[in-house]
Amino acid sequence: MAELTQRIIAELEEGVKPWVREWNPDKCLGPQSPFNPVTGSVYHGINVLILGMDLRAFRSGDPRWVTYQQAHEKSWQVRKGEKSTTIFFTKKHQVDDKDADEEDGKKTVRVLKHYAVFHATQIEGIPPYRPPPVEEAPWQRPEAADIILRNSGALIRIGGDRAFYSPYSDHIQLPPENAFRGPREWAVTALHELTHWTGHKSRLDRDQSATIGSAKYADEELIAEIGSAFVSIALNIPTELTNHVSYIDHWLTKLRNDKKAIFRAAAAAQHASDFILGFHPEYAAKMASDPHRPESPATIPAASDIDPA
Repeated sequence: MAELTQRIIAELEEGVKPWVREWNPDKCLGPQSPFNPVTGSVYHGINVLILGMDLRAFRSGDPRWVTYQQAHEKSWQVRKGEKSTTIFFTKKHQVDDKDADEEDGKKTVRVLKHYAVFHATQIEGIPPYRPPPVEEAPWQRPEAADIILRNSGALIRIGGDRAFYSPYSDHIQLPPENAFRGPREWAVTALHELTHWTGHKSRLDRDQSATIGSAKYADEELIAEIGSAFVSIALNIPTELTNHVSYIDHWLTKLRNDKKAIFRAAAAAQHASDFILGFHPEYAAKMASDPHRPESPATIPAASDIDPA
């Protein structure tokens, strides 16, 4: 956990946001959602960051990661000397708690566990990667962002030269589309603001009471940054969004003082991106059929109930 946090700190200190990478979406080279080709499930939360920070996926255009055992069961061979990448998951445990509401005096906590995976380029015998055609992934069509924004029912006002979300009036403000370099840039900005919109008390209920530009607001901005990146990766549109340098300073301070902060931010970002992507009918249907999909936000425990491994 501490090693991952330090790695993210190092990238931020270099001015690189590790959830953002350059790529050419027209050639399908770059950040596609990392997934397990054996189970067919996509990775979630902090694991999207971890696997997304590995340049092998960007250089190869291959988003597949598997465990050694899974590769072995498929008669694929991890090459000798290859190093694994550590990813994380939480596992439920019951512990004694005299103050617990349950009659047996126990409460359920989550313990952070880890396991090792290998990228497809480290494995011999694995079939070549075939990116899904748009017929299999209709949420990657150019109109996908418009479908999501329309189905969300979010109040969007067009005008002015600023893009923001107001939790007080519960509306998104966007400049006109012709003020952007192109439709993709407009879409990624709109989706970033829609990620803020998910935090309203009537939706995912994040604390949005802080003043924009403050250290506390930087926490919300980190969630929106990562969450909208997750959405953009799924839709195969650019993830880059210019942000004020003061936010990066706030993030660095927080990460240096709290090794679990990036895990909580990634979890909240995943909940927000799942909420948003659920407004695309085909994507929602795909996720509903995934037996390994994450729990709904309403069932996720508080950060204080997650213990490090």
